[in-house]
Amino acid sequence: MRILHTSDWHLGKSLEGFSRLEEQELFIEELIEKVEENNIDLVIIAGDIYDNGNPPAKAENLFYSALKRISKGGKRAIIVIAGNHDNPERLVAASPLAYEHGVILLGTPKSCALKGKYGSFEIVDSEEGFIELEINGEKAVVITIPYPSEKRLNEILSEELEEEERRKSYSEKVGELFNKLSDRYRKDTINIAVSHIFVSGSECSDSERPIQLGGSLAVDADKLPEKAQYIALGHLHRPQRVKGTKTKAYYAGSPLQYSKSEINYSKCCYIVDVKPGEEALVEEVFFKNYKPIEVWQCSSVEDAIERCRENSKRNLWVYIEIKTDKFITQENIKLMKELKKDIIEIVPKIENEEEIVFDFESLTEKSMAELFQDFYLKERKVKPSSEIMDLFLKIAEEGEIDET
Repeated sequence: MRILHTSDWHLGKSLEGFSRLEEQELFIEELIEKVEENNIDLVIIAGDIYDNGNPPAKAENLFYSALKRISKGGKRAIIVIAGNHDNPERLVAASPLAYEHGVILLGTPKSCALKGKYGSFEIVDSEEGFIELEINGEKAVVITIPYPSEKRLNEILSEELEEEERRKSYSEKVGELFNKLSDRYRKDTINIAVSHIFVSGSECSDSERPIQLGGSLAVDADKLPEKAQYIALGHLHRPQRVKGTKTKAYYAGSPLQYSKSEINYSKCCYIVDVKPGEEALVEEVFFKNYKPIEVWQCSSVEDAIERCRENSKRNLWVYIEIKTDKFITQENIKLMKELKKDIIEIVPKIENEEEIVFDFESLTEKSMAELFQDFYLKERKVKPSSEIMDLFLKIAEEGEIDET
């Protein structure tokens, strides 16, 4: 059986207010090409389909269109689980129609797929947390644990447990659930697991909203199911194999760079070739970087303007850091943005920066202008220009007039 593992699409996500939908559409087109070229039998999407629980209509339309085209009317099976960013109920609301297209949508660890024949495959058996599929004459048992919040875990594991058992750590509870579901694995089946969790020791990026506070929602690697031939994980945006386990457990990562912290590694999905009783063969398949994120470290305002001019025709997102000892004027900022579209941020890096300390006892002795200069210097790390001072004093004067 050939399986494609992807995750963390975050459809509808923006970059500092800039839409990424156009790039996400390009990713979907490339993904569909890879599915077709590699004769994939089963596609697994391991959570965080959307960036939040109330996605925009365009993001939902893109998702449904992608499922329809990938499944080819039920000729190819798709398993989708919810991540911590997804609204489980909203994600599975389309299930009655999705099954007709060979798509299995699962919102919580308690989710149970409907048995029956769908398109060219059949759900032979299913209960909470597992599915047995028959695809092209091969059988696969898939453990499915959509994002397991502590509340959702307790709903499954703690209903009949004593108080001492209820106090088990999050990692132990997830491990107990994996162990319980692993009993469904057989020697004559392909044995897979899919979940949306944070495994201790894995590498994060800035664009992931933390789901673990002080490690409380982290899962130890030794709690993953040892009998699984492949474990398809979602949540972390850096593609990686999980450390600390002999089991082939992988994070597919996000398909796009979603923050500055993700610019130093490539994005991919995994294609897994697996047969009953044999070791899975895992291949990285890389995606194009449709609109890279770059950080420019410029020696001066003039250097930044020149780099904007030189790169004016390149399609990319830019963060500009400028070494300076003076205020960056609005005229210069406007010129940079005219020369280079999609500048996300322009940040002055002040040379010989000194910490500004306010003497609160002397505040009453200072004029409005002096107070504003102190505040501006503390916040912007540069002294306000004469234009800024004039504007502030004008506004302050008008405010005093209005009060009289």
